[in-house]
Amino acid sequence: MKHAHATAISMVVAFAAAASLANAHMRGASAAPAPKHAARDIALAMSAGPAAITRNATIVTCGGSRCADMNDMAKGQMTQLRSGTNGWVCYAFSNEPMCLDPQWQKWMAAIMVKGEPKIDGTGIAYMLRGDKGGSNTDPFATAPTADNQWVIAPPHVMVLFQDARMLDAYPTDPKSGGPWVMWKGTPYAHVMVPVAPATAAKVVSP
Repeated sequence: MKHAHATAISMVVAFAAAASLANAHMRGASAAPAPKHAARDIALAMSAGPAAITRNATIVTCGGSRCADMNDMAKGQMTQLRSGTNGWVCYAFSNEPMCLDPQWQKWMAAIMVKGEPKIDGTGIAYMLRGDKGGSNTDPFATAPTADNQWVIAPPHVMVLFQDARMLDAYPTDPKSGGPWVMWKGTPYAHVMVPVAPATAAKVVSP
C-alpha cells in the first residue's frame, strides 16, 4: 500500500468524509447517486475479499472518479456506491482494492490525517488482489528509494494488534514468503500475511 503527503486540508476532508460515511452507514442512510461505472467499481472492491464478507460490505470509491489507491482518496471526498450490513468496508482502489473491518477503518481514518490509530482489538483486512507497490518502512513514501524497501506484495491478509509488542514475534523481511511486519516502529505497523504461496513479495530497487 502507498500513501501520499496530501495537504492538511485534503486529509482533513478525507477524514471528515470517512466519519460521515461511517455515521451514514450506522443510520442506514441511502448512498449518493451512483457514478457511471458503479457496477465495475463494486465488482473491483468485492474482488479484494472473500465473498462471505464482500457480499454484505459497504462499497466506497473516490468522489466522481475512480481511485488508484489511498493516495487518491486523500485528495477529496469519497462516494458510497453501496450500503452494507456487516460492518465491513471495501474500497474500489484500482491499484490496491481492499476490505477493512471496523478496527482497520479506524486505522484508515488515522493514517489519512497522520494521526495515531486508536485500536482496541484485533483487526483484519483483505487485499486478495495484492498491490502495485509501497515502502515497507515509510508509510508515506510515494516512490522507491535506495533504503525504503519498496515492496510489491502478492495477495495477502493484514492483521492489526492492539498490543504492538505482539509484532515482535514476526520478522520485517518481506522476501521470506511468510508473514512479516510492515512499517514497524510506526503507529501504522501491522502484519502482512501472504495467501498466494507461489508468489513471494518482491523488493524493487529504484
